[in-house]
Amino acid sequence: METSIAGTEGQVIRCKAAVAWEAGKPLSIEEVEVAPPKAHEVRIKVVATGVCHTDWEYLYENKKGMRFRPFPLVLGHEAAGVVESVGPQVTKFAAGDQVIPLFLPQCQECDRCLSPKTNLCKRNWAKTQVGVLADGTSRISCKRQQIYQFLGVSSFSQYTVVPDTSLAKINSNAPLDKVFLLGCGVSTGYGAALKTGKVEKDSVCAVFGLGAVGLAAVMGCKAAGAKTIIGVDVNPNKFEKARMLGATECVNPSDYSKSIQEVLVEKTNGGVDYALECVGSPVVMVNVSVLLYFTSMKIQSYMYSRNYLQCVHTQKSAALESTTDAWGVCVIAGWTETESMSVVVEKLLMGRTLTGTYFGGWKSVDGVFKLVEDYMEKKLKLDEFITHDLPLNQINQAFETLKSGTSIRTLIRLWEEEAPTEEVTS
Repeated sequence: METSIAGTEGQVIRCKAAVAWEAGKPLSIEEVEVAPPKAHEVRIKVVATGVCHTDWEYLYENKKGMRFRPFPLVLGHEAAGVVESVGPQVTKFAAGDQVIPLFLPQCQECDRCLSPKTNLCKRNWAKTQVGVLADGTSRISCKRQQIYQFLGVSSFSQYTVVPDTSLAKINSNAPLDKVFLLGCGVSTGYGAALKTGKVEKDSVCAVFGLGAVGLAAVMGCKAAGAKTIIGVDVNPNKFEKARMLGATECVNPSDYSKSIQEVLVEKTNGGVDYALECVGSPVVMVNVSVLLYFTSMKIQSYMYSRNYLQCVHTQKSAALESTTDAWGVCVIAGWTETESMSVVVEKLLMGRTLTGTYFGGWKSVDGVFKLVEDYMEKKLKLDEFITHDLPLNQINQAFETLKSGTSIRTLIRLWEEEAPTEEVTS
């Protein structure tokens, strides 16, 4: 069994990382030091990573949609790479293994891992949520200062160290610059439809928000055999991609004088069977006049208008209210840690189900392995989600395209020899 792919086992590795020194400021490319892995830890060479809305939100909307985590830190939690070396007591990984790091662990031993009812393993959870590993420290440092690891991952660094319970070993032939998407967004949306929502054949579905999570939910609804899949977004530029992935119709709320839930109830003669909220705001598209105001302010994507929506006094849940009574199911997949939502109890008493999902309901290690295999067997699309391809030193540009709503996912290549000579869009 190999112990290191680079002869660096037990040594501190110096490499490049995009460091967030403080909230609201662009990332800075720095030389960092990555310490060797300790017991039950694995050091990986990160090959590809994505810029997720959660990364953007934590950096630029700190303490608004997410709870505070300390700075400085290295963001990034959706990635793929290769094991460089393993720490003591690690038995399931070896140097050279292709892997996807996970912000959700699967220890395969606790009551939750052994139960089919949940995927919410809590091994090392409290520590990784505040940016440290099991011993209470980070493995990354810069300028003699500890750099916190976002969600225990920190994939905006060429090397990082993660717990061995937060890592999925994957097919050795899988293209890392594609399957990195399964570390967060695609797994979350796809599972929201298939695992959590359990969308049924010939059902009618609505997907709110057509970012990476929402588009993956569309793809999940199609895989389940839904007959009608309505994509909802205020950015019409996303409609073509949504149709490519399975949407049968796309709706822009700003095209109507009625609320989006009224539009959907009328279109479907009583409401959809399944509504998947993939925006991350519980007050989804509740007031068309507000949306039109946002449009006039040149806010191109609803995902970035949540601060304005919090000013709206009405707190109707458009996704829930778009479902039919008797059996309608609403799944909240868009991530938020601090926002609340108000529900008219009668909506639930009349037979609707409101539920949430984390990482799409997949048991992380097992689920990611399977999803990679599905991609390799052409049962799952990933390439279509990548709209931009940039090197690490242009990572701030990826944040800008996400903010503007012009990207679905930007692939960040961590190593210059693998980076494109120019930006690629599709």
